[in-house]
Amino acid sequence: MSWEKEFKEKELYWQKKWEQDKIFEVKFDPGKKKFYCLVMFPYPSGKIHMGHVRNYVIGDVIASYWRMKGYNVIHPIGWDAFGLPAENAAIKHNIHPEKWTKDNINNMRSQLKKLGISYNWELEIATCDPEYYKWNQWFFIKMYERDLVYRKKALVNWCPKCQTVLANEQVQQGVCWRCDSIVEQKELEQWFIRITKYAERLLEGHKLLEGKWPEEVLIMQRNWIGKSLGSEIKFKVVNSDFVDLDIFTTRADTLFGATFLAVAPEHNFSKFVASKNFEVAYYLEKIFKKPLTERKLAKEKSGIFSGYYAINPINNEKIPIYIAEYVLMEYGTGAIMCVPAHDQRDFEFAREHNLPIREVIKPISGSSTLPSFAYEDDGVMINSGEFSGLTSEEGRKKITEYLKSQGLADFKVQYKLKDWLISRQRYWGTPIPVIYCENCGVLPVREEDLPVVLPKNVEITGIGESPLKYVEDWVNTKCYRCNGKAKRETDTMDTFVDSSWYYARYCDPKNSNMPFDKKYTNYWLPVDQYIGGIEHACMHLIYSRFWHKFMYDLGLVETEEPFERLLTQGMVTLGGVAMSKSRGNIVEPDEIISKYGADTTRLFILFAAPPQKQLEWSETGVEGCWRFINRVDRLIRRLLEEKNLNFDLDYEKEKVKLLSEYNKLLKGITLDIEEEYQFNTAISKIMEIVNLLYSYKYFGDDISKKIIKELIIILSVFTPHLAEELWHKLGGSKSVRTEMFPKYNEELIVEEEIEIPVEINGKLKSKVVVKKDLSEDDIKKVVLNDKKILEILKDKEILKWIIIKNKLVNIVVK
Repeated sequence: MSWEKEFKEKELYWQKKWEQDKIFEVKFDPGKKKFYCLVMFPYPSGKIHMGHVRNYVIGDVIASYWRMKGYNVIHPIGWDAFGLPAENAAIKHNIHPEKWTKDNINNMRSQLKKLGISYNWELEIATCDPEYYKWNQWFFIKMYERDLVYRKKALVNWCPKCQTVLANEQVQQGVCWRCDSIVEQKELEQWFIRITKYAERLLEGHKLLEGKWPEEVLIMQRNWIGKSLGSEIKFKVVNSDFVDLDIFTTRADTLFGATFLAVAPEHNFSKFVASKNFEVAYYLEKIFKKPLTERKLAKEKSGIFSGYYAINPINNEKIPIYIAEYVLMEYGTGAIMCVPAHDQRDFEFAREHNLPIREVIKPISGSSTLPSFAYEDDGVMINSGEFSGLTSEEGRKKITEYLKSQGLADFKVQYKLKDWLISRQRYWGTPIPVIYCENCGVLPVREEDLPVVLPKNVEITGIGESPLKYVEDWVNTKCYRCNGKAKRETDTMDTFVDSSWYYARYCDPKNSNMPFDKKYTNYWLPVDQYIGGIEHACMHLIYSRFWHKFMYDLGLVETEEPFERLLTQGMVTLGGVAMSKSRGNIVEPDEIISKYGADTTRLFILFAAPPQKQLEWSETGVEGCWRFINRVDRLIRRLLEEKNLNFDLDYEKEKVKLLSEYNKLLKGITLDIEEEYQFNTAISKIMEIVNLLYSYKYFGDDISKKIIKELIIILSVFTPHLAEELWHKLGGSKSVRTEMFPKYNEELIVEEEIEIPVEINGKLKSKVVVKKDLSEDDIKKVVLNDKKILEILKDKEILKWIIIKNKLVNIVVK
């Protein structure tokens, strides 16, 4: 029977056989070289999509290859199982988030197994299990002990009709996703992780990742962390109980051009003014009704005069203080000195409010953009008193040094990175392990009382505060210090906490006494190859790097970075647009697997584009891969047919040629997989090997049989079910996936030689014999060793070489 007719039964058979024989089960063996291959774990949404398929199949190729190279490979899978969609489903379908999540996990697990991926299922974790999130809580307590978590007021999205906090995903064009009410900003007490203390270490760690991570990701992280070298300058507030405003600036050289200050609406100064000024209070109320995402765009330059003035410390000028919506608390101190001549946002605000624009920097060469636009570049200082004539760089240093001597400024390093807000006013997440005692105040839960388990008797409506607040027998507890009345924290943790350290839990997933035993992480970590979308560059990948450094500080891990190499795969598109349920352009993997099989699906997803590039879905391309798979099947059936071979005089020559071409292609496949991750070109070379064997005159001899067996081993990395079936047809007794990957033999690669004409000034003078595809530098060496050419060139000056690869060399001389 052919693969074409039996593929469904055969794929299912081999999947069960692999599971039964436990061929992928990983064993802790410190005496063996290890390889940790990890793909970012999925959210259990219910169905895998083609983006999932691409991600996981890429990971499987890498894991399978290194396993067949003799490495002890760990290739785990699990579920990023907490999150908002489960609560939305609870509201929509009246189903408990836990049931919705577990049902989805069961369905997606089944789908992934259909792809034949070599996962270590015995290491499977789900972050919604108390056995996992207990350790989220344990880490929180360890951070609390080290002053790395704290509580403060922060803005949240608030729906006034639902009377609830909304996640960013629930705010659609400024309105609530459920009731279409305009979303406001509201201050609530929130829990933060002090990730900013690790900002410099996060930047320093990039040195270990250069050349191993995509440069684009490192640049994105550097920009997200946003290190700025500047100055913090003190402005005295005139006639006010609010004595000083501290501002951070990277442009102290423009201080003479500061004609007003602007303060964020959230700043304590703004609240101070609002308590005394009705108009300011009304303005703040209006601003807080705008989503923060809208304010970040800084399209509006609205503001209100505070009624107060400050003293510019460099010239003692009295300048007005405004409260402006374009100023945010997220960067610097939340108060800025405004130099409209040299900052475009300040320029627009000044024009809007009729404020002075004073030029203090002139270009070193060329002309200024003033008065049409702000001139924002460095230059030479003017209108700056004794500092006039200095360059911007000199001026920044001199002005800060002068003000520092007066106790009014200092040099300062600032980061755009802000502390990580982990509070979520939702149910389906890790409970924050804190109690509030009437006598003792805020207390972390004792370690021996972990985990704080989510109660199951909740009602999720999407209206009102966190559902946990209404579970009285859970919320109300006793203080372990004084035995008095206490209440539990009802916020849950951001789900990025779950994914920040899961890679380490895989190393020891059943440990009930600690997050993991470091004897396992010392062996398995770092992850040798991590795979996932570039959209995670500045959230998950920064948070997990921070978490790893914290675990390093606790002595739990020995490496400073969690992921040695990173591969960011491209999206799967249809009609040039990313596949999406909302766009209705989804191709269901189950449909393709049912029609063509898992191997065809795998082969296409790997062959259609390099992993890092966007992949355009093509039914024609899928059919082409289906035809190739069946062509390989026919080749093996042809080999198994009895055949009389006639070994004529050409046999030795053809055998040498076949071995040479095969080893050359095998070398290319090895480099494509191991070094470049160019699986599409590796598959192209496999196709070339199949073509070679089809055209080989002596097919069925010992050499072609050996190549066929090695071909099947190579194919098992890409199309494991087909390879397993063919391997056993040829007499294999154990799984092909446990075989060693073939090694190419450099000595058998015979480089083809060709004759190339050599011209001088366009006239043929000689011919040289060179290896095909020789580099230009090596061709020049051969040509310059030719006696005829040497004689002609001895009194000539070479002006130019014109080399047409494998065809012609022309030397232009005078």
